[in-house]
Amino acid sequence: MKRIYTFGLALCTLALHAQDKALSGLDAKAGKYADIALQIWDWAEMGYQEEKSSALLQQTLKDAGFRIETGIAGIPTAFMAEYGSGGPVIGILGEYDALPGLSQQALPEKKSAGGVAGHACGHHLFGTASAAAAIAVKDWLISSGKAGTVRFYGCPAEEGGGGKVYMTRAGLFDQLDAVLHWHPGAANGASAGASLANKSAKFRFYGVSAHAAAAPERGRSALDGVEAMNMMVNLMREHIPQETRIHYVITDGGKAPNVVPDFAEVYYYARHNTREVVREVFDRIVKAGEGAALGTGTRMEYELINGVYETLPNVTLQKVMHQTLSEVGGMTYTPEEKAFAEKIAASMGIELDEATAASVAPFREESRAFGSTDVGDVSFVVPTVGLRAATWVPGTPAHSWQAVAAGGTSIGTKGMMIAAKTLARTAIELLSQPEILTQARMEFENRRGPDFRYESLLGDRAPALDYRN
Repeated sequence: MKRIYTFGLALCTLALHAQDKALSGLDAKAGKYADIALQIWDWAEMGYQEEKSSALLQQTLKDAGFRIETGIAGIPTAFMAEYGSGGPVIGILGEYDALPGLSQQALPEKKSAGGVAGHACGHHLFGTASAAAAIAVKDWLISSGKAGTVRFYGCPAEEGGGGKVYMTRAGLFDQLDAVLHWHPGAANGASAGASLANKSAKFRFYGVSAHAAAAPERGRSALDGVEAMNMMVNLMREHIPQETRIHYVITDGGKAPNVVPDFAEVYYYARHNTREVVREVFDRIVKAGEGAALGTGTRMEYELINGVYETLPNVTLQKVMHQTLSEVGGMTYTPEEKAFAEKIAASMGIELDEATAASVAPFREESRAFGSTDVGDVSFVVPTVGLRAATWVPGTPAHSWQAVAAGGTSIGTKGMMIAAKTLARTAIELLSQPEILTQARMEFENRRGPDFRYESLLGDRAPALDYRN
């Protein structure tokens, strides 16, 4: 007779007691985890430079009894921490890199943009909550006596460095039954997520220096090459799929107006809902660069920096995580937090929306994609599920000083613990009911297709460890 499973949160009495004990451990250690997150916030290390942040999370997991493997996928700041044995095997992703050009100030008004780097995407919270969840799952495995393995993946350089792409390419996720992740945000939700495929590169032009007034005919301007390329790419925008996004920034345009620059560099991103279109658009950007070099008498070469897949949703897992998040719930501001949040909201020209922080968004099976993430690559090799937690004031955009500010306060760390509890409870549910994993695997195989073979958009290039230099 065919057995029909229902996916609730009903567990046996012993397992439920073990779960409650593990989750109460999260509450008891909330202060400790807040200190860890705020220390990483204070360090604000950029991609592939997260030596102290990575070491702190490694030590936290090692002290909790995890086995640590460092330097995975050829990346010094990447690591894996494992506890348990046998299946199911559940992975939890953690990030900890900051963004360049942002100051670190936990203030409700903008003071300065002169900082070296800042946690404007909340990865200090991301890595800490995921580590806390992994430890809670470990505690549950011990208390319940259940078989299974939990792995924490320390994932550096999500912001443009593609750390998880190299980890995926190295096969580090191949043996997992499911991967869990989360991200800081301005609301609580666990709907099926979406992200844009993305490919990026630095285009470098080489010319000939000369005095710009006395001998301009002897010069060949590398900056002219960059500007000609940018002009052609901007003309190209009319003739590409309308969902495409192309961004660039001139990272080096010369040093003095009276010197014809012999070197210039422009950094490009190309994005779309599918990696196939990204490949095509990127190839056309390269052609524009080649044409610009030919027309300006310069030489162009480019370095591929990053390339990530779109996210493959898994509704089976998302429904479980949404149910779990709904039971965990949102947050209520203290009077001090409310006063801080009101000032942040005012800086954005809006009123504080406490209800969004306190509630969980309704479940949706589809979402519109805006940003990109290297979680996309992971989602094409193992069933993957994620959530967002309100670590920022509702209405706050990512990569803003307002996100930095809230992330350095108790608003950020309270939202972080909502994520930690949701990740832990979801992992425990999957370990307790492996039939959910069976259904999730079936959906996964169906969505990616029978002929799928993972092939990184980065090809065989080594990790771009110096991309932030």
